[in-house]
Amino acid sequence: VHIKGKAVALSSKEFEFLKILIQARGKALTRDQLLEKVWGHDPSMEIDTRTIDQHIARLRDKLGPESKRVITVKNVGYRFETED
Repeated sequence: VHIKGKAVALSSKEFEFLKILIQARGKALTRDQLLEKVWGHDPSMEIDTRTIDQHIARLRDKLGPESKRVITVKNVGYRFETED
């Protein structure tokens, strides 16, 4: 992925998170929605939603200054803030 002309290496899951958040166009997605979209999560599966937080933290680290666009929406999940 290129961000402001700089190549950033993302894992397949990090890329998937970024793609899904960007496609949501500023809409907040819940952790459960992200689990379903990235892993095809079935509610009967036992995947901790904190896994999402860990992946988002790694994604933010790699995005550097652009990480400010990945917004935590308290008690909801995450959204991607687009430039105006």
